[in-house]
Amino acid sequence: MNTSIVDLPAALAKVVGAEHVLTEPPDLAPFVEDWRGRYRGEVCAVVLPASTEELSAVVRLCAQAGVKVLPQGGHTGLVGGATPVGARRDDGSAPVIVAMRRMNRIREIDPVGNTLVAEAGCVLETLQQAAAEQGRLYGVTFGAQGSCQIGGNVSTNAGGTGVLKYGNTREQVLGLEVVLPDGRIWNGLRTLRKDNAGYNLKHLFIGGEGTLGIVTAVAVRLHPRPAVLANAWLTLDSVENALACLAHLQSIAGDRIAAYELLNRAQLRAVQDHFPDVRLPADPDAPYAVLLELSDTYARADLNGLMEDALGQLSERGLLRDAAIAASEAQRAAFWHIRHGISEANRKAGMGLSTDVAVPVKSLAVFIENASRAVLARWPQLEIVLVAHMGDGNVHFIPRYSFEAWSQVEDQPVVADAVRAAVHDEAVALGGTFSAEHGVGYVLVDELSRLRAPLELEMMRRVRVAFDPEGLMNPGKLIDG
Repeated sequence: MNTSIVDLPAALAKVVGAEHVLTEPPDLAPFVEDWRGRYRGEVCAVVLPASTEELSAVVRLCAQAGVKVLPQGGHTGLVGGATPVGARRDDGSAPVIVAMRRMNRIREIDPVGNTLVAEAGCVLETLQQAAAEQGRLYGVTFGAQGSCQIGGNVSTNAGGTGVLKYGNTREQVLGLEVVLPDGRIWNGLRTLRKDNAGYNLKHLFIGGEGTLGIVTAVAVRLHPRPAVLANAWLTLDSVENALACLAHLQSIAGDRIAAYELLNRAQLRAVQDHFPDVRLPADPDAPYAVLLELSDTYARADLNGLMEDALGQLSERGLLRDAAIAASEAQRAAFWHIRHGISEANRKAGMGLSTDVAVPVKSLAVFIENASRAVLARWPQLEIVLVAHMGDGNVHFIPRYSFEAWSQVEDQPVVADAVRAAVHDEAVALGGTFSAEHGVGYVLVDELSRLRAPLELEMMRRVRVAFDPEGLMNPGKLIDG
């Protein structure tokens, strides 16, 4: 028997329990607005299933009622992908949010095979800690790791600061369990490194942003946990020098380079303004700084000696202004506190029109110069803030208004889109992309249509329709119907 829209909340309550179906505005508030307060929408209910079977039943009921479903993990995204903005149906009905937080178990860890299986609602930091207890490491890490969930990481193909050494989320995923738009469960939760039996379906859901189905569990690969780490804070005059340093370090240290993060002076100022206790490790007036980390699984590896030798060579080549090597774990943590404080600092510093582009690594300096020129020529009042995962070519290039100046801007959405488009055009012109790790979500749907070839868009639409012919999954996100 089909479920009507009117009867849906009661039917959902029979599946997950009445206390796990939220319909009152105060209860819905944390789910309907993104964490920065920029995107907001309406829902008819928030449902919190505790198992794959419960989620399957929830999706079936929504499909019978013709109600759209919006999966939500830790809700830490930056492009509105997990927010119900733009999600209303033509008949005015609002979607159901399926929040994954109760599906948070780690099902299995195999330290010999270096694999871990976790449910989609498992917080990334919890997964990392579980791996560490077995002497292993999960290679994806970033500032939101204390609140983001592994299912959301998979659905957006999250990157972060470890991509240079370990790769992004796609490179960690061995298998998936997924509830499809009609409620059926696909069990692809295999932990194999080799499996060439047909199309590798998991890759459709990795980066699919919940438009093809809801990831309920994930099998990931683990790595040996580093036994020794070494960090340095480098200051430089230019992006070109930072690139030259990276090239030389790769020749010396190879895959011991675990992170190479570039920050400009404006970005560091924002962190210092928000965290008054922060002291920059070296040369606070430098135009650019790099946070460098080396790691090794061999406990006797002399990484500090390697670091001192490498920095000496970089200095002799005239590439550095100054450098500081972390002499203790506390200093290492202080270096990373600066890097991981960026998102919170930027939220408080002004209206940042964030972009998430990637270009070939060799083109980073050209991109930053060209994008800065393009933006400031039209909007000279803006300040350019940037942080880059430099080793993989990903730049968070953020033109920023003061809150006062932004309040005086007429037609703010049009201006925001125009600024982002100017940055995206410079990245694409260099063979890059407008979305490196944050996804498309709601904010960048039009940019996907503008910047990708018609044939590519046609193939994406065919895939979406094949999996979700009724268009019920995460409406208004990734690609239009």
